[in-house]
Amino acid sequence: MKAWNPLLKDASLPAIVAGAIATLISFAGPLVLVFQAAQGMPHALLESWVWTISIGSGFLGIVLSLRYKVPVVIAWSAPGSALLITLLPTVSFPEAVGAYLVAGVATFVIGVSGTFDKIVSRLPAGISAAMLAGILFGFAAKMFVVLPAQPLLVGTMFVAFFIGRRCFPRYAVVGVLVVGALVAVLGGKLTGHVPALQFTVPAWTTPRFDWQAIVNIGLPLMVVALTGQWVPGMAVLRNSGYREPSAGPLIAWSSAVSAVLAPFGCHGLNLAAITAAICTGHEAHADPARRYVAGVSGGIVYLVLGCMAATVLSLFAMLPKELIAALAGLALFPTIANALAGSMSDVKDRDAALVTFIVSASGMSLFGLGAAFWGLLFGLAAHALLQSKFSRRASSALRASPETKP
Repeated sequence: MKAWNPLLKDASLPAIVAGAIATLISFAGPLVLVFQAAQGMPHALLESWVWTISIGSGFLGIVLSLRYKVPVVIAWSAPGSALLITLLPTVSFPEAVGAYLVAGVATFVIGVSGTFDKIVSRLPAGISAAMLAGILFGFAAKMFVVLPAQPLLVGTMFVAFFIGRRCFPRYAVVGVLVVGALVAVLGGKLTGHVPALQFTVPAWTTPRFDWQAIVNIGLPLMVVALTGQWVPGMAVLRNSGYREPSAGPLIAWSSAVSAVLAPFGCHGLNLAAITAAICTGHEAHADPARRYVAGVSGGIVYLVLGCMAATVLSLFAMLPKELIAALAGLALFPTIANALAGSMSDVKDRDAALVTFIVSASGMSLFGLGAAFWGLLFGLAAHALLQSKFSRRASSALRASPETKP
């Protein structure tokens, strides 16, 4: 009981509410991407998947927040979930689990070795951002494909999202879900019955290691997690004044738990960025030293919702597929916008980033390897060619040569 005394002393209603809201936003937005990625998957495996990412996020959020007295908010990789929407149908689920496990172990090595900053600094930021933007672009565009089937529903959600972005940007996705559900209820679009409370039992899947699945899924998952989640996640902590902990221990803890939970469907856990800002800001508590309560509060809500994953998924299944597609697409808008801005920010790497974006968005497959891998490879090749000594000398010579008349 003594171990909990500091927590009870530091607890405050704003911090508890901030943590609960951050978790609910994760379920309202990023969880929809998992729901989409699991289309056609046996329901028991989907329930296990949601159970693992929720329980893992909750456990890590509580332990790390208490350990470092910092609001550490852990979540599953949203861009990784979106990536799986196109990649998961190309492999068997045991092969995907094998790729998750390899990605978790590799990320763990990066965490304990302290090479995170070195890897991120060597990988051109524009290229990794372009790969992420390319992966997500085609998926978000599907929102407009379903619009003709439900113009009122999708159109209303579209308007609600941008009103929310203007008036309450942190909770815009929650507002879209509420508006979409309300329109669906009033229009009689819900299917099935309200489910009874059910507790979820995780399902074990024996990993199968296939090199193509590891390259197609494991490598992109690791890259988008390090660049698309850990970099902004650490930036949120630093911008809020938290200089400790360093990235290494957080990466090691999260990837170790991800690897342990991989056979139950966990595709990767990492530091949250968008929802973390709710827990690290002044609104959670005026005293930064007491905001860690928000991380604990959010973790507890994760555990509760994770145990009821079957019920949560049954509620989502009642919603029209157009609502799910629109909600998932709109939830990705900020991520795509940031990725596109980051990919074009460096003029010297703009051409290489454009190559990466086009290839990643193309959906191409060559030698059994998907567009995300080839986008990264072609982008790095273009970067190497553009930054080579020969290229720089030729460019300098061209600029120095006098103009010739025709």
